[in-house]
Amino acid sequence: MFGNILRNSIPCISNITSTGFPRTFCTTQSLCEIRKLARMRVVDNSAIGRAAAAAGRPARVIQVYNKKGVGMIGDKILVAIKGQKKKAYIVGLKQTQKPLMPRFDTNNIVLVEDNNSPTGTRIRVPIPSQLRGQGKEFTKILAIASKFV
Repeated sequence: MFGNILRNSIPCISNITSTGFPRTFCTTQSLCEIRKLARMRVVDNSAIGRAAAAAGRPARVIQVYNKKGVGMIGDKILVAIKGQKKKAYIVGLKQTQKPLMPRFDTNNIVLVEDNNSPTGTRIRVPIPSQLRGQGKEFTKILAIASKFV
């Protein structure tokens, strides 16, 4: 009953269900922030990262190690990749950044071991130069990077 009234009175709403409410569809832009179950791209040359990329199964975030639960560049995260749990650092985000911080086309991570040494021996993409001032845990990651943005 109400569906017919709304359908006749508002021409732009054509997908009204029998309950009188429009079907669910998104009109807003999708979020690009790093939360649980976000898909990440491994950008180092570790064997597990290359195997996951070849299989088409990207790493998924399990935990973000900060108070907010939303990851930013330089944050440590726990990811599930190829059935294993690995720790990683975020080195690139699609999310809109602060001024002078680069924005990337993909959400990039570098896998690290428990002692913060990188799993791979080379990073294949440019990483933000702002990571240089964030602490000593990034010195090994910066050492294997070839390009900075």
